[in-house]
Amino acid sequence: MKKNLPVTEKRRTLPADTELVSATDTKGVITHANKAFVDIVGFGLDELVGHSHNLVRHPDMPPAAFANMWERLKKGESWMGIVKNRCKNGDYYWVDAFVTPSLDGDHVVGYESVRVAP
Repeated sequence: MKKNLPVTEKRRTLPADTELVSATDTKGVITHANKAFVDIVGFGLDELVGHSHNLVRHPDMPPAAFANMWERLKKGESWMGIVKNRCKNGDYYWVDAFVTPSLDGDHVVGYESVRVAP
């Protein structure tokens, strides 16, 4: 697994009333990100859309957490969990993430993720 760098010890705090929203295709490539997500991660929208969502994966996160997430999503189930994400400059932030399949009829066409402060 790719180790995203840089990392710092600086924590960013997500305001309580903020929702980070993104959407991906079935392979985890970002197709949409809201302004709040763009603002906290420090990547421009053009650096996010068309790139893998694991761009913000913090190396402290255990791979088993994401293996469990993908296992559930591929079954058509939703997933929730606390996640430590990485900003472009290496800072980090914690979120309570809810990820769910996006459907076109009965066919999964991608995934929607909404994250809030834990």
